[in-house]
Amino acid sequence: MENKKEMRNWLNEFNLTHPFVIAGPCSAETEEQVLKIAHELKDSDVSVFRAGIWKPRTRPGGFEGVGEIGLKWLKKAKAETGLLMGTEVATAAHCKLALENDIDVLWVGARTTANPFAVQEIADTLKGTDKIVLIKNPVNPDMALWLGGVERLYAAGIKNLGVIHRGFSTYEKTKYRNIPEWQIAIELQNKFPDLPLIIDPSHITGNRDMILEVTQEALDLNYDGMIIETHNDPDNAWSDAAQQVTPDTLKQIFKDLKVRKVSGDTDEFTNKMTKLRANIDVLDANLLELLGKRMKVAAEIGQVKKEANVAVLQSNRWNEIQEKMVLEGGKKGLTEEFIIKLFKGIHQESIGHQERVLNS
Repeated sequence: MENKKEMRNWLNEFNLTHPFVIAGPCSAETEEQVLKIAHELKDSDVSVFRAGIWKPRTRPGGFEGVGEIGLKWLKKAKAETGLLMGTEVATAAHCKLALENDIDVLWVGARTTANPFAVQEIADTLKGTDKIVLIKNPVNPDMALWLGGVERLYAAGIKNLGVIHRGFSTYEKTKYRNIPEWQIAIELQNKFPDLPLIIDPSHITGNRDMILEVTQEALDLNYDGMIIETHNDPDNAWSDAAQQVTPDTLKQIFKDLKVRKVSGDTDEFTNKMTKLRANIDVLDANLLELLGKRMKVAAEIGQVKKEANVAVLQSNRWNEIQEKMVLEGGKKGLTEEFIIKLFKGIHQESIGHQERVLNS
């Protein structure tokens, strides 16, 4: 995997003039439902029809998928519409059944990605396949674990690989069901630019009204495609009802999305960008200079605490700083989410400087 040139971008073979799209219901519920949605999507930008056959649920008692019979429905949908078919696999047994039923696209879900033993079993079962195999990010923001899954599949001789960014679980209350943590996916994209990167706005948002917003943000970051849960009757879906859109809504999303050029092609654009980026470079250098000065003050505070035998962590003071910075940041057009993340990092670094002083 260290040789990025060995990565194969299978998307080129689709010869698309628009982003790659996987769409269909969260769960296959009935044969009639699967066929109805597939037919509504066949004359659109959708290349792959998806439906969950096995549904890993966080807690027992919920609908966990129709199982193997659903693969027969997908085969029928493929025969009638010509769309490629895709589904999630979590075990070696799932993989065998999917291959036997000629499923075109398989992906490893977030919970499975978090288990290297399960990923290895899947890799061994799919060894050498020419099917498209995608791997979702793990539930926790762990780049090494995500890359490890890709590497296990690649080592099994699977060349048609890609990744799905579905966001990361968090205890924090945010507007997202799973926070994007865009920087992690961007870092992966920078490491392996030929590895197709697909956004899953359904699981990131958990809210159909935010699908367009998050998908547009992903396309602005040069993502290659999207996987969007689509249902003919979302409000009565058997799973994840709130995050599914109708086929008509999906088609409107395609119309509303703006696909940007990778780069500008005029001298005026280049000159403007050069000046603005030079300005950014100066500001970044100033930020680092200020942060360095702040940490020197933090070390001095650590010395005062050491002399007075006072604990490093002062929760009341930290809460005061955080509330103040959120308020001031809002006045400058900065989101609360960004300010909290930024100052949590600064606070942690300050604690580290103080601890080194106390323990010296």
